[in-house]
Amino acid sequence: MQSEEYKNVKYYYEAGLNYSRDTDTRNFEKVKNAVRKADVALVFVGEEAILSGEAHSLSNINLIGAQSELLKAVKSTGKPVVLVVIAGRPLTIERDLPYADAVLYNFHPGTMGGLAIMDLLYGRENPSGKLPVTFVREVGQIPMYYNHNNTGRPAQDWITPLNDIPLEAPQTSLGNTSFYLDSGKDPLFVFGYGLSYSTFEYSDLNLSNNEVGVNDTITATATIKNTSNTDGTEIVQLYVRDLVGSVARPVKELKGFQRLALKAGESQTVTFKLPVSELAFYGKDLQKKVEAGQFDIWIAPNSADGLKGSFTVTE
Repeated sequence: MQSEEYKNVKYYYEAGLNYSRDTDTRNFEKVKNAVRKADVALVFVGEEAILSGEAHSLSNINLIGAQSELLKAVKSTGKPVVLVVIAGRPLTIERDLPYADAVLYNFHPGTMGGLAIMDLLYGRENPSGKLPVTFVREVGQIPMYYNHNNTGRPAQDWITPLNDIPLEAPQTSLGNTSFYLDSGKDPLFVFGYGLSYSTFEYSDLNLSNNEVGVNDTITATATIKNTSNTDGTEIVQLYVRDLVGSVARPVKELKGFQRLALKAGESQTVTFKLPVSELAFYGKDLQKKVEAGQFDIWIAPNSADGLKGSFTVTE
């Protein structure tokens, strides 16, 4: 049964136009002619469920078949393009983003996924999900994850990318820091990243104490405001970094998150209570303990941004 919201939508379907693995582009003109009759083109791409899971590894995680070529062909019509990705893993889609005006990324959503996706595309629901993994630009960046240890030579903002190296340049140092000449130092999308039809503003980070003992609890608060005209839900995240440890510590660790439903224009205070005991880790003696020292803390929309503070743990 067709719902009221979708009854006036015209759907165009050409038999056999499945480019998930097919490399045949002969029917692209038919696709483009259909798109020209529409207001917006929805391009569904990704991978079949059989291609992901245990013992289903791929060495190339670009869109396979003629999917990227199909997207370019649709974009060439001048119509707005919404790219809908359904896949079992984070694909390397940076090369495809210039040909889409919006992207909705879905991990395999199950039997009712189609209706859920339509509700999101038509604005009956507002997306609120955040990425549980890091999306790389190229497979050569793997492994890449937000909670890595510091390399000792972190990349600086002045790195020299491949295209800035003159032809026939002499052999010389380009900085000897941790980055790739062809894809830089950053992922495509960071852990915890996600957008919605709403926009949110973070402000007024406050810590209950700047100095706490190992048996204490620190409380962190911030104000989150929905700055849009659309009701939405923001997933607010809490990150911590132990600046110095007896063993190498991650540059960031997720310590908590909250879903915060905000009406258009509404502000709320979000509160995180972090027991200092949750900062413990196993040392070289295999004993789990909290070490005294300085810590950074963030209340953030993702693992790369947010409001930053600091506190000290004393023995």
